[in-house]
Amino acid sequence: MKMIFRPMVLTALAFGLALPAMAQEAPATTDPVAAAAPATEAAPATDTATEAAPTIKPEQYLGNPEYMLNLDLSTGGRVVVQLYPDVAPHHVERVKQLGRAGFYDGVKFHRVIDGFMAQTGDVANGNMEDNFNLRAAGTGGSDMPNLPAEFSKVPHARGSIGAARSANPDSANSQFFIKFKDNDFLNGQYTVYGQVISGMEHVDAITRGEPPANPDRMISVKVAADA
Repeated sequence: MKMIFRPMVLTALAFGLALPAMAQEAPATTDPVAAAAPATEAAPATDTATEAAPTIKPEQYLGNPEYMLNLDLSTGGRVVVQLYPDVAPHHVERVKQLGRAGFYDGVKFHRVIDGFMAQTGDVANGNMEDNFNLRAAGTGGSDMPNLPAEFSKVPHARGSIGAARSANPDSANSQFFIKFKDNDFLNGQYTVYGQVISGMEHVDAITRGEPPANPDRMISVKVAADA
């Protein structure tokens, strides 16, 4: 299959807003897994869905290692992500597939804006250990088809995982971004498919820049069930 590269960046709407200078702290919780449950149900599926996804309830996936990711970062620690297969099943399946194949290992954070988010996941150009392309990093994706939007009412809160895309809502592929703080202006415009439940301090430590002069990277991304 011929690889098709599409820009995976946030739209001009995000660039045009004033961004806070500092990220806010996440509220403390006694049960981070339970706290990661989506506050609302996903929006109805659109006609762009490639195929019907099996339904799954929060009690079936919360704390289930098959629906959790371990991201080991160059900032010195592990970030654990709870995925939302009931909210965005196709995006969850894609990130698991790419993680299991090792495509995210070594990929840098190519766009990191203080008070906003850290973007990564360009498996075509962003791997700092294999075929790294500094100028092209952030413009590519995998050789798999782009994903249909799975917008929902789940908010873009601090620590949430969002799918990066071009102006076309159905252009998400492999890139994603992690929010440093609540970014409600993105709600309903970008697919949310997971939430950091531990290790957010390692995300906060990612080097800022567009691109960063000395970028951090994902050393390893694994489905927790495979650990």
